[in-house]
Amino acid sequence: MTRPSTPTAAWQPGMPGSDNLPSGPGGRPTPPSGDGHGPHAGSPTVTIGSYPDYPSAQRVVDYLADNRFPVERTSIVGTDLTLVETVMGRLTTGRAALLGAGTGAWFGLFIGLLFGIFTAGNWLAVILVGLVIGAIWGAVFGAVAHAMTGGQRDFTSASSLRAAQYAVTVDAELAGQAQQMLSRMHLTPTGATAR
Repeated sequence: MTRPSTPTAAWQPGMPGSDNLPSGPGGRPTPPSGDGHGPHAGSPTVTIGSYPDYPSAQRVVDYLADNRFPVERTSIVGTDLTLVETVMGRLTTGRAALLGAGTGAWFGLFIGLLFGIFTAGNWLAVILVGLVIGAIWGAVFGAVAHAMTGGQRDFTSASSLRAAQYAVTVDAELAGQAQQMLSRMHLTPTGATAR
């Protein structure tokens, strides 16, 4: 005997089958609470302005804080996030060794300072030895690490997240008060959605 096939819907609280969950190594599991769509959000919010850059949005929140507005009930929300990787330059084994030497020198200086504090003799020599040994080991590790990539990443870069717009939101019950304060400020949002 075969059953007619029906499309499978996602499990929701209160649906049949919650008592059929198999027990696992930690015992019998309990079904998730809520509506099955993650944690509940806080109170509703209203966007009081959207700005093209973060400093403008930050200036708005700072202005609200200066005027005794409860800024713990505000948020700055970046939308349309983009990951930008800026290429800094070509990376050769020699350059990787040089960068590793710089990092190792800092670490060696730190270790040398720690040992130099407790040295009764020439503490400056201990610091210099730590610096030199750190630079040598850093250069070796930097060159080996670059050689192990097999030429698949022969450049250095820095990554950053950028947003197309920054919206300032406040809890709905405080939106009127925030807009009243912002009306006295001489910064124009690009698209305020609250009225």
